Amino acid sequence: MRNRGPLEAHLQFFRELGVNGVSSDGVWRRPGLSADSGMTAKAELKRIREEIGDCTRCKLHSGRTNLVFGVGNPKADLMFVGEAPGRDEDIKGEPFVGRAGQLLTKIIEAIDLDRDDVYIANVIKCRPPQNRNPEPDEVETCEPFLFSQIDAIQPRVIVALGAFAVRTLLRDDKTPISKLRGRQYSYRGTTLIPTFHPAYLLRSPDKKQYVWEDMKQVRAILRGE
Repeated sequence: MRNRGPLEAHLQFFRELGVNGVSSDGVWRRPGLSADSGMTAKAELKRIREEIGDCTRCKLHSGRTNLVFGVGNPKADLMFVGEAPGRDEDIKGEPFVGRAGQLLTKIIEAIDLDRDDVYIANVIKCRPPQNRNPEPDEVETCEPFLFSQIDAIQPRVIVALGAFAVRTLLRDDKTPISKLRGRQYSYRGTTLIPTFHPAYLLRSPDKKQYVWEDMKQVRAILRGE
């Protein structure tokens, strides 16, 4: 069997999602606020990061390599929120850089955006031991910084990745994500769309189609459709 090249593998991923075609139209590829607003958001994000500092507010600080704040376009119309850093993220100090992050990048590209067009953050800024779920006191300590990030960026859409992020943001710890996804929620002045975490898709590739359905909603909102 011949090895597939990077482009062919990329297109195969789109086919698995159910994408029938891609667009090179650059009209809406870089959504965002005005340049002045972008500078204000950038300055505010810097202030939030400085406020966090070398954080020792909860017990997670003792086991981290790097605090993982967030990365991306401060003018982003689209923001992704995950659960917490994993091993690769803890090492690099950047969210979604491992295998799940590579898959997230492909998902972003499937709606004609680049990773640099969006902003990516987590509910929790430090890696929990053995990648366990964050505990309530850790969430209570850390989530105000996420809220500040959201308020600084003012995205038009937030995509909550995975059950933990969805339940934390929606304050719903009972409804399974399979019931929450596929819908739109009003959240902090923006639209929140829950979907499955890329790490879950690596284990259950048959769920990619559901993520594509969710991302089509995102694309429609960004295009004003």
